[in-house]
Amino acid sequence: MAASTGMRMYDVIIVGAGPAGLCAALYSSRSRLSTLVLEKARPGGQASTTEWLENYPGFPKGVKGPELMEFFAAQAREFGAEIVKDEVVSVHFSPERKAVRTAKGGEYAAKTVVLCPGAEPRTLGLPGERELRGKGVSYCATCDGDFFTDLDIVVIGNGDAAVEEGMYLTRFVESATIIVVHDEGVLDATAIIRDRAFKNSKIKWIWNSVVDEICGDGIVKSVIIRNIKTNERTEFETNGVFIFVGTVPKTDFLRGAVEMDERGYVATNERMETSVDGVYCAGDARAKYLHQVITAAADGAIAAVAAEKYIHEEEGFREMVLEPASPVMVCFWSPASRESLDFMASVERIAEARAGALVLVKIDVYRNRRIAGRYGIKSLPTLAFFRGGQIVHKVEWPTTEEEVVAAAEKVVGRR
Repeated sequence: MAASTGMRMYDVIIVGAGPAGLCAALYSSRSRLSTLVLEKARPGGQASTTEWLENYPGFPKGVKGPELMEFFAAQAREFGAEIVKDEVVSVHFSPERKAVRTAKGGEYAAKTVVLCPGAEPRTLGLPGERELRGKGVSYCATCDGDFFTDLDIVVIGNGDAAVEEGMYLTRFVESATIIVVHDEGVLDATAIIRDRAFKNSKIKWIWNSVVDEICGDGIVKSVIIRNIKTNERTEFETNGVFIFVGTVPKTDFLRGAVEMDERGYVATNERMETSVDGVYCAGDARAKYLHQVITAAADGAIAAVAAEKYIHEEEGFREMVLEPASPVMVCFWSPASRESLDFMASVERIAEARAGALVLVKIDVYRNRRIAGRYGIKSLPTLAFFRGGQIVHKVEWPTTEEEVVAAAEKVVGRR
């Protein structure tokens, strides 16, 4: 992906404006990093389609999902984040530059990228599901609930999201029948949600069953339900089918660019770092234990802080080590390493004796693990001699002051 003439270089590009992306934008822009957020739809992600959030801190009586996401976006913009409506379709990551290309033909480059593409509802692949999508088949209660006012609908799924969305739909529908694969009374939803649903007079239950087919001629008319214990199939009339069986990450455009698991979720560490230096992932597209608005927001904050640190480290390392004309002796050390502390005086003497011809730079490996890892630093202390931006010699512990002196003389004398 070649750079366009005059292309602006951002400090941070954020792909996706859900809770993770907007929180990352808030933290990065507040740190005075130039920040671009690219989002193909309305900012807010799945949270903006959730009618009511009861478990987001600071709102004892709950908060509307769209309203909360508007707060997120407004706060990010307040600190200078630029939010552009466009879809990222491809990426190109290299050590020197990260670039993205959008559906509208835009190309943007940045020092760092935070990937927050989110996830989308999982489909079941049932006969009739694709053909009747938008014609009675839905995956979003807040988007489509009012279309089913005073009608009867079916809900597939029995986790928290499915049961909560089923309860929300009872504001509009005559009845909501939830198809449950488990024995009577058993749900995957948490106890408080389960108990509330059982008290809802508009919710009906069909146990030990799955939906095999969605039927209709241009519009949903019925579903074929199969009892998993008797294998009996029954046609059940309904006006709509709402499917809530989890999500899948929207990461197809990242295949081959960053490491992902077999499900397509991006692999990261606790700093949200992906397999590519300077590229981070936050939110529902990241492989993690809990997918919630609050965990997405936390991911975004961590990713932005990590990106800021990356930029600072890279710029500092380039200025101190890679750009100087004189040779540079980099001491990779740690204050937790006794050998490092004992040997530092010798290193400083060697550098001082060659002042003007050899520059000493100290790098605390605990604070700069990524740079140490890039250059294969495995033991401490390690001295790496750089000239013209490249390592020309390395001395690893255990070593002697005489060996370091010989290495320094060799590097300083090299032309």
